Amino acid sequence: MGIGYRIFVRPTLRLQDSEKAHSRALRMLRIFSSNPVTRSLLSLIYRPRKDFSILCFGQNYKHPFGNAAGLDKRAEALQGWDALGLGFIEIGGVTEHEQVGNPKPRMFRATRSKALVNRMGFNNPGSSKIANKLETFFSKSKSLSIPLWANLGKSKTTPLEQAPTDYATSMARLWPYCDVFVVNVSSPNTPNLRELQHDSALQSIIEACKKVNQDMSENSDSNTKPILVKIAPDLTEDQLLAVVKTARSAGCDGIVATNTTVERPDISQGDVSRSDSKVFSESGGLSGAPLQQRSTEIIHQIYSLTDGDWPIVGVGGISSVDDAWEKIGAGASLLQAYSGFVFEGPSLTKSIVKGLEKKLKEHGFSSLQEAVGFSHRQNS
Repeated sequence: MGIGYRIFVRPTLRLQDSEKAHSRALRMLRIFSSNPVTRSLLSLIYRPRKDFSILCFGQNYKHPFGNAAGLDKRAEALQGWDALGLGFIEIGGVTEHEQVGNPKPRMFRATRSKALVNRMGFNNPGSSKIANKLETFFSKSKSLSIPLWANLGKSKTTPLEQAPTDYATSMARLWPYCDVFVVNVSSPNTPNLRELQHDSALQSIIEACKKVNQDMSENSDSNTKPILVKIAPDLTEDQLLAVVKTARSAGCDGIVATNTTVERPDISQGDVSRSDSKVFSESGGLSGAPLQQRSTEIIHQIYSLTDGDWPIVGVGGISSVDDAWEKIGAGASLLQAYSGFVFEGPSLTKSIVKGLEKKLKEHGFSSLQEAVGFSHRQNS
């Protein structure tokens, strides 16, 4: 089915506006997964035949591969992602206030480079409506077999000094329904948002979210839930060190590395097509294959800075098992893809999980947890 997607579906998508194509694909996934018969068919075709579990954040994951934030901003196709066999689902980014995002067009495909540029701007219905949708979903006796994550962003109209309240409000609304929360302070498409990655600003946001976490836990007589921070790939080494120190000292349970980049591939060598060069000239965050190396470098650095003692979620340019394996070697315990699903289709999960199982056997690892960070041990 992966070959079929590349031969028949992907060429058709090239003819469509990127955002409209994304919406249509998500709509089809929702429709197919809403019926028990077609949902079972999706699972039969796309779900990995064999899972290998990994324990992370005190939770058990069937396998390490999930979707990155942005693929399902509004929690539209939860049953569909589950049917496709993901290890976990991330919805959002979700902000306190509903917002339409930036003017269209705002998503662009560089097909030959397997890259996307977007300046969506956290378009979403707001955390209140998302919470209502999740309440309806779970109240209808629907359930998920995998953890549900929520990516939290700051509303564009919220001043930076009021950001902690914005994030905390969304977290409180979504807390009853989600298993993990990702504090997104690294999107390049909300003005000045990346200023929140640093020092006291980041600490105040994490502390506000931790307060909500503790209060909701006590009120529901249940455990607190993991809080992660998602960072940009464009940090300097000193900036990365500061972010890691601040997030860990504030009590973050782990880190997502990385978001999209504002950097662009070097087109001066003439190995980038004219159409891709045009896409790279658009403003916004770049994801996909050109981000792969930089995101892996960031994971390497974080693993070294923390002595492998802080869970890392690796995202950025994963479109094959080799990409995934490289990030695991760098120190990632869990993995996510966005652009990979766009260019490789729904079979990506199955191919990566199957490939990782082979990689573990080839390298003599008894579990995925044993493999995490292996490149650091080889180089020591």
